[in-house]
Order: sequence, then C-alpha cells, then structure tokens
Amino acid sequence: MDDELPGSVLFCCDHNAVRSPMAEGIMKKLYGTGTYVQSAGVTNDMEIDGFSIAVCQELDVELSRHRSRSFDEMENWGDDLGSFDLVIALSPSSQRRALDLTRFYHLKVEYWPILDPTGLGEGREAKLTSYRQARDQIMERLINRFGPPTEII
Repeated sequence: MDDELPGSVLFCCDHNAVRSPMAEGIMKKLYGTGTYVQSAGVTNDMEIDGFSIAVCQELDVELSRHRSRSFDEMENWGDDLGSFDLVIALSPSSQRRALDLTRFYHLKVEYWPILDPTGLGEGREAKLTSYRQARDQIMERLINRFGPPTEII
C-alpha cells in the first residue's frame, strides 16, 4: 500500500467504455477531488457501457455523462500525458500503449489485471454480476494501493 495519493492519475483500458471510466469514477468518489483523475482508451470506438453505468450507480458513482476518449484524442485536446504522476493500465493493450508513452515522457506505469466483463454472462442479471466483479476488483485495488477512502460509499 502506498499511503500517498498522487497528484494526478490516468486510468486506461481498451476502449474507455467499461473499466477505465469505472476506475476514474470510483477513485473520485473514494478520494475526493484532491487528485486529478482522468481515463482514456487505446481506441475510442465505443460509448460508455450501460452496464458500467448501472453497477457504478449502485455505489452512487455517476458515469452517464462520461465521454469516451483515446490517448490520441487526449493529446489533441491539449492534455499533457507527461504531466500525469501515475498511469494505471487495466488491460494488456493499454499497458503496452502506456509503456510506449514512457519513451517520450517520464511516466510511472502500473498494470492492474482487471476482469473484462463485456463478453461474460447470458442475460441481464448474469452480465450485471460480471460487471460488479470488475467494479469490485477496481475498488479493492484502489483501497489496497491508496489506503482507506476519504469518502464513504
């Protein structure tokens, strides 16, 4: 566990539609606004996933206004990827992309293997169960990494 919250964190996954927006929203909920938190995907070819919205809403984490974006779009919109203190990759392809960026920027990259729930479960309840597993994995990793939440869920 690292008790010190970084000044800024970028979560990344494949599409910025499921895992990384959940991580962004949950971290903001758990630790408040003291840390600048964003998320991005390797590609931006999907909107925020409805099941992600639903399982985060259960924790009073609002994701419905999230707009998916890629690493390239972040750079094009003026976000300096080199200014993040920590990049947390939640999928193998996003880890590769984040490590590619370390050639240009001094970035600390961590890989958290979080379940990809998108292809799991038949029917709404089974899918929600898979998404809850991913959400809960993210929450557990956040608390293990950054300590007890400053906000109570």
